[in-house]
Amino acid sequence: MHDVEVIDDPAAATVALEPVRSRLLSELAQPASAATLAARLGLARQKVNYHLHTLEEHGLVRLAEKRQWGGLTERLLVATASSYVVSPSALCPVAADPGREADRLSASYLVALGARVVREVGALLRQARETDKRLATLSIDTEIRFRSAAERAQFCNELTSTIAGLVSRYHDAATPGGRAHRLVLVAHPLPLDPPNKEPS
Repeated sequence: MHDVEVIDDPAAATVALEPVRSRLLSELAQPASAATLAARLGLARQKVNYHLHTLEEHGLVRLAEKRQWGGLTERLLVATASSYVVSPSALCPVAADPGREADRLSASYLVALGARVVREVGALLRQARETDKRLATLSIDTEIRFRSAAERAQFCNELTSTIAGLVSRYHDAATPGGRAHRLVLVAHPLPLDPPNKEPS
C-alpha cells in the first residue's frame, strides 16, 4: 500500500469522491471482505459489492487475499493507498494553472502553484513507482510568527536575496547530464483555530 496516491483520471476522481466509496476506501486501510464492510457500514452486501467492484475497476482497491469457506470464495480487498489526492489534471481545461495568473502576489497564484506541484510530482511519482526508482525531492515545512508587517517584509526581502544567490551559484543550463528542478517557496498565514463551541 502506498502512503499517497495522486488521482489524475477524471473518472477515478469521481468514483473516489462519491461518499459511500470514499468511506469504503477509509475502511480498507486493512483488508476486508464485502460482508465485513456491509456489517460495519450498515449497508446491503450487494450494494457494497457494487461499490467495491467500481473502486477496483478504477484501481483504487486491489485484491489482497482469497479465502475458501466451504464451497464459496471470499475476496478480501485493500485500498491501494493510505490517502488520496485528486490532481488538478483530472479537471482538464479548468485545472488551476499559474501561467494564467497575472498577479504573482495573489492567493490565487499561490493555490495554482500548489496545484502544479500536485500535478507534476504526482506524475513523476507514478513513473518512479513503475520503474521501481526513488524520486529525489526536497521539502521544507516550518512556521514563523512575525512581530510586525515590516519584519515580514524584511524577511521576504532577505529570503528572496538568499535564494537568488543560491540559484545563481548552482544553476547550470549547459552541463550535459544535468537535470532541471523546480523550486517553489510559499508563505501564507496559518488558518485560525475555530472558536470553541459553547456546550449545549
